[in-house]
Amino acid sequence: MVLTSNVRDYINRMLQDISGMKVLILDSQTVSIVSVVYSQSDLLQKEVFLVELIDSISKSNELMSHLKAVYFLRPTSENIQLLRRQLASPRFGECHLFFSNILKDTQIHILADSDEQEVVQQVQEFYADFVAIDPFHFTLHVPSNYIYMLPAVVDSSTLQRFCDRVVDGLAALFLALKRRPVIRYQRTSDVAKRIAQEAAKLMYQQESGLFDFRRTEVSPLLLVIDRRDDPVTPLLNQWTYQAMVHELIGIQDNKVDLKSIGKFPKDQEEVVLSSEQDSFFKTNMYENFGDIGMNIKRLVDEFQQVAKSNQNIQTVEDMAKFVDNYPEYRKMHGNVSKHVTLVTEMSKITEQRKLMTVSQTEQELACNGGQGAAFEAVTNLLNDESISDVDRLRLVMLYALRYEKDSPVQLMQLFNKLASRSAKYKPGLVQFLLKQAGVDKRTGDLFGNRDLMNIARNMARGLKGIENVYTQHQPLLFQTMENIVKGRLRDMGYPFVGNHFQQGRPQEVIIFVVGGTTYEESRSVALQNASNTGIRFILGGSSVLNSKSFFKDMEEAQRVARISTSVV
Repeated sequence: MVLTSNVRDYINRMLQDISGMKVLILDSQTVSIVSVVYSQSDLLQKEVFLVELIDSISKSNELMSHLKAVYFLRPTSENIQLLRRQLASPRFGECHLFFSNILKDTQIHILADSDEQEVVQQVQEFYADFVAIDPFHFTLHVPSNYIYMLPAVVDSSTLQRFCDRVVDGLAALFLALKRRPVIRYQRTSDVAKRIAQEAAKLMYQQESGLFDFRRTEVSPLLLVIDRRDDPVTPLLNQWTYQAMVHELIGIQDNKVDLKSIGKFPKDQEEVVLSSEQDSFFKTNMYENFGDIGMNIKRLVDEFQQVAKSNQNIQTVEDMAKFVDNYPEYRKMHGNVSKHVTLVTEMSKITEQRKLMTVSQTEQELACNGGQGAAFEAVTNLLNDESISDVDRLRLVMLYALRYEKDSPVQLMQLFNKLASRSAKYKPGLVQFLLKQAGVDKRTGDLFGNRDLMNIARNMARGLKGIENVYTQHQPLLFQTMENIVKGRLRDMGYPFVGNHFQQGRPQEVIIFVVGGTTYEESRSVALQNASNTGIRFILGGSSVLNSKSFFKDMEEAQRVARISTSVV
């Protein structure tokens, strides 16, 4: 149930059976699907000498009959129309068509009618309609991700497109895993319910034959939940390697664009951070920032040893050995400078924005009680000139989520202070967040203060002491996984769809977060999977959030909501 291997196997099968020089033609979404599991050198080994996007290839008429075209596309009506035109006047000697999801009969007919010159050699469905960023973490990059926050009446067509893309992605995932799941959803979320019901309809009615796999003892579980049940996790500053890079710089399809934060040598403007392609990153992606510094120092020391031995070239044999090892040496050099650069840049940002001070208060707000002390800490930071606007906003949001019922007067004082101190403060964004994800809207026990078991657990954690004040927070997802492992996920809060119930404890669980996942949550999943409870978890979402993209989604949802109310 390793997603990266599944997608990689599909691409291997696409490319290895077609001999000779090839051009790989992708769309704006399959380019992400391929790039996270397949490197440029992997493609060259499979004799792929050109990678093009389908819409840009439509603009050229140059004949390339010496190349075989391998198309890997999502089966959208736009792609089918582009393909139809390209098949009508073909530029390549052969065309091999692969689609990332289920093709409709009408689409197959359109393609057959267009292929008058009979260049199409095969048409296949390879179910890789999701971006497998890590072995147990996938995303769908759904456009208009903010729409899940709004009622259906505000923009029903955008919401329908959002839900369709999620259902398509989930269908492909289970076809790739050769499973049909039992489906549950978060009761308080209309959009989670809608996606769960539409997915069930597809898997159990419309395409039931396709999903009729050999039955496992216990069906896997698909649990559809809503980001707004845990708005705290995407607001927090992060202190483990992968999550911290995404929070402070940004990761897109396992690539980090350093141009956004400064000037770098050409070969370092964009770096790849992939657990599949970088052994140092694989070992350290979930480690604390403090430990990363020590581990990078060791990496640099190892590299200096290798560099020293390479300087000692005296014989022809030494020279031959150096030439043989040179690709490995260059790769090691690139890897060392990449990690040193990332950690150096993150250290600078941490210092500039006083993130250690800010984060300590954030963690207190997220994990511990004590409203008076919290109010004082947040007030002091709002008064501090060196704290950035975005960090002030996030502190007030965290305080509001925790104490919205306890101290409305003090909350109002913080709103006013925030508005007067921060030029970038968007009026009403904190109130909009409370409307979306306040205590009355949430299902789970976000702060561990509703359920007696959770209160006791929090007290025990407090007494034991936390080894690192900056990473004491655990996402709500951790609690959800624990409840599934112990068979305690309540039907009341997470009902089943239809009459397909779970017989016994599932061995495979896919948790899909409508609105997006975080790297802190994917770390929780990886640690849970490593603990050998007999259950394998996979985490997926409509996007991968950091605080910047979470704010952006909120701002866009608020803007659209205002327009729709003013129109009404």
